[in-house]
Amino acid sequence: MQRLKPVDVVIVGGGFTGLLMAKEITARTSRSVVVLERGPARTNGQYSAGMDELDYAVRLRMMQNLADETLTHRHSAKASAVPVRQYGSFQPGTGTGGAGEHWGALSYRFGPDVFRLESDLREKHPGSKILENVTAQDWGVTYDELELNYYRAERMMGVSGKAGNLRGQKVEGGNVFEGPRSQEFPLPPHKTSYVADRFRTTARDSGYHPYPVPSATLSQTYKNPDGITRAGCQYCGYCTRFGCMIGAKAQPTNLLLPLVEHKKTFALRAGCQVRRVLHRDGMAEGVTYTDSAGNEFEQPARVVILSSWTLNNVRLLLLSKLGEPYDPATAKGTLGRNLTHQVSGNVRFFLNEYLNTFMGAGGLGFAIDDFDGNNAFDPAAGLLRGGQLRMQASGEGPLAAFGHIPPGETKAVWGSEWKKAALKWHDKSSQISFEGGHFPYRQNYMDLDPTYTDKFGDPLIRLTLDWTDHERAQTDMAIRVGSEIARRMGAKVGASRGVGARYSVTYYQSTHIQGGTIMGASPERSVVNPCSQHWKTPNLWITGGSTFPQSASGNPTLTMLAMTYRAADAMIDRYFKHPGALA
Repeated sequence: MQRLKPVDVVIVGGGFTGLLMAKEITARTSRSVVVLERGPARTNGQYSAGMDELDYAVRLRMMQNLADETLTHRHSAKASAVPVRQYGSFQPGTGTGGAGEHWGALSYRFGPDVFRLESDLREKHPGSKILENVTAQDWGVTYDELELNYYRAERMMGVSGKAGNLRGQKVEGGNVFEGPRSQEFPLPPHKTSYVADRFRTTARDSGYHPYPVPSATLSQTYKNPDGITRAGCQYCGYCTRFGCMIGAKAQPTNLLLPLVEHKKTFALRAGCQVRRVLHRDGMAEGVTYTDSAGNEFEQPARVVILSSWTLNNVRLLLLSKLGEPYDPATAKGTLGRNLTHQVSGNVRFFLNEYLNTFMGAGGLGFAIDDFDGNNAFDPAAGLLRGGQLRMQASGEGPLAAFGHIPPGETKAVWGSEWKKAALKWHDKSSQISFEGGHFPYRQNYMDLDPTYTDKFGDPLIRLTLDWTDHERAQTDMAIRVGSEIARRMGAKVGASRGVGARYSVTYYQSTHIQGGTIMGASPERSVVNPCSQHWKTPNLWITGGSTFPQSASGNPTLTMLAMTYRAADAMIDRYFKHPGALA
């Protein structure tokens, strides 16, 4: 193994949070930074030649290669885990920019109650049997403390939207249930589509409070505080699972990479699989990695930052024997604890008119939070918290949009009769989607699989995860409300999907897996402190969704970036000046 020249900071993962940490450190200090990215090198200009739906949306060109490394899943600690051989439930990205290149750009803030969920549940539902195995906890940081960092992230990305709570004043047309904002969104909302506007009108007439989905795809040309200028969206529909052809969607390669790639104190190495964090006597000493040619290296560093996807952060700490693995039988240990996903569902509907669903953007649409959080409280249905319902016009490609047929239209599932019906109803259907926060449970966690390994012979990460009656109650509520709205729109309701009887890895539910290296106010219950610094290894820092004690109803990316700004400030303004534990 070749030992390389030491650097001040090594960052594992070249996605949104890793490159934001690199940008802040190199802009505000003279320290040297190396980012190690497991996937291929990417630049924003590579997307301008065009996007192919089969290649990117079906064959998932931008995702991790499961032939090299996958994960295993089981429903309980008594069951046997099996490897996931093809992507369904989630789709982690790889290469420069990570999932930040192919995301849909929905940019929600978490509500104030999410950051103190343990306290909120204890106050509102004392003695509830539903909460017997729920391990929710407070983050150790409040919404008010994070609010200015939320706005920094919104300005950096150029988020388009409409405030609904501006300095405590409710604003009609925005999300009146959101936490208070100090400033309006950087950009106005997107133009709307016919079907999304129809949802808005129907929801408003039904007594709900629709608002435009906040989106990090620009509604108009915008120059951010870092001096990055991007063009406004052209509504081509190639957002989710694609890199933006014109740079309108906020991506690490168009927002952060241009600010660091030419600096002498910065280096980005692609094709580098980090396999261990080196540590001794309570301090990290660097990392070891294998490059794309199979060569092994040791990269010494004074500070190590883990900024990869949730499962990869957790797995790397487990492989490195950094921290006490969580044991669900005793509830001891913190590493791997509080595994959560997103509680999702949808209602398909049909209107006998053309909807032009091929046009849109990843975050274009309207949502209602009337059934989110505590608004959905219904003890008779076993429901303590709900989620968000929205109608998106994200742009449906010719492959994904074909084959939706109303119930009863034909009994055929293939052949000329089926094709005739599919052509008749092409571009005449859409869906109302639901995303809810997922409680963390004592029985849901991550550890290393004792049987299966990756291409290097290292154990895979194992997910022990299943739904409970509460998640089923969440999607039952969503299907009922979504179907009512669709019918009021004049539509015929088709198939609906909730979480089902058991957690499934076979259909997409979001890439929003969180937990495993959670933050909190004490080392007995968390892996990192509220500054994202490892409790027991002060020169080790962790960013991203793995630090979230539980999930919320909205896309987590904006919160990841807000927490990364907070971590960067703590590291640069406090730790670099006086190295040691900050909390």
